[in-house]
Amino acid sequence: MLDVELPEDTQAILLLCASFGQNRQVEPQPLSLSEYNSFVLWLRDQQMRPADLLTPSAKEHLQQLSINNLHPERLLALLARGVMLSLAVEKWTNCGIWILGRSDTNYPHLLKKRLKHSAPAILYGIGNMQLLSMGGLAIAGSRDVDEEVLDYTKRVAQNCAKQGIQVISGGARGVDQASMLGVLYAGGTSVGVLADSLTKAVVNSKYRSGIQEGRLTLISSYDPDAGFHVGNAMGRNKYIYALADYALVVSSSLRKGGTWAGAEEAIAKFKEIPVFVRMEPPISPGNQELYKLGAKAFPSEVSNNWRKLLSMDIAANIKESGKDETIVSPDNSPTLGEEVLSNPQDIIYQAVLPLILKLLQQPQSIKYLAQYLDVRQSQMEDWLKRAIKEDRVKKIQKPVAYVVNKSDNQLSLWGVSQIKIGVK
Repeated sequence: MLDVELPEDTQAILLLCASFGQNRQVEPQPLSLSEYNSFVLWLRDQQMRPADLLTPSAKEHLQQLSINNLHPERLLALLARGVMLSLAVEKWTNCGIWILGRSDTNYPHLLKKRLKHSAPAILYGIGNMQLLSMGGLAIAGSRDVDEEVLDYTKRVAQNCAKQGIQVISGGARGVDQASMLGVLYAGGTSVGVLADSLTKAVVNSKYRSGIQEGRLTLISSYDPDAGFHVGNAMGRNKYIYALADYALVVSSSLRKGGTWAGAEEAIAKFKEIPVFVRMEPPISPGNQELYKLGAKAFPSEVSNNWRKLLSMDIAANIKESGKDETIVSPDNSPTLGEEVLSNPQDIIYQAVLPLILKLLQQPQSIKYLAQYLDVRQSQMEDWLKRAIKEDRVKKIQKPVAYVVNKSDNQLSLWGVSQIKIGVK
């Protein structure tokens, strides 16, 4: 029935955690994120991976399970949903939606690094996966704002496009959509982290050209057909911040609403991500309070080098936090770790990398890149060597040029790849 290439680990995670369009209260209930994390730690103790649950011996192993609420019968019933999985994946891929399990190599490393066990077990998405690793400016704000606030948001987004800064937002009405569409219309790139209705967003005419051109990626940790739920909208805020290098709160209510909750959490937990607020009159009460909590005033619109100014704040935040962060995910080996930047060279490299990746959507020579970024060719060569080592960029011959390394096992923008579902 299906011929889609989906890793067996991801198949198992979907069977355990996905609702496949049904109410999550329907029996057997899919695992919550906390339940899944507990179960994966048990798998690790058994020297098993999620994929091992698809083998004939899985039932025997699961009979030994002793975790509260995770009864073997429930897990076996979830794993027996192979037909539902096949039908759901066929529907999603026909819409152009791809799926990433937390153990996939293409899963965004920033989510693992910053959220650790809170990183979603499954991500659904459409568009260019490369954008998920490019960082950028998270822009957040209330749904109900006046035209002045929307105009400010659009100008910020347009300036981001001009300065090679990606915009990350939530796709909701108001500030979110103004920032996403503003950067896209100006030729930039954007990631939208949706809380609901990914299948509807896929066919939205506002997003179609951005997706087709590889400049927009939409993702969600919730079922692609899920409707709006306040809890989901609040829960996805941390993913927006975790994918960004820095954040801007354009307008926030005081101590209420998703914008406030997301910004307050980011200030408290994401020490390496500077959170900025608009401090131009009229200043919202929420913005004033966030400023008192540690947010910074966003640079003036007349500044022509936001990247440099924002990167200086990243360096200051890292120095102030004085600690290393590592990627810790129960799906992967505990030896997989990534230190937070600790010297100026690393900070500059990470600041300029998103622009390099944007320029290399088409092959470019080192001379062109050096001239565009106004740096010495030797400096450009150092950056490219590092990007190649990280598998972000590849070098091609005849003529010698550099281009973004698009992994062979990525799905196409509109889901035309072949997939194999190996669930019995």
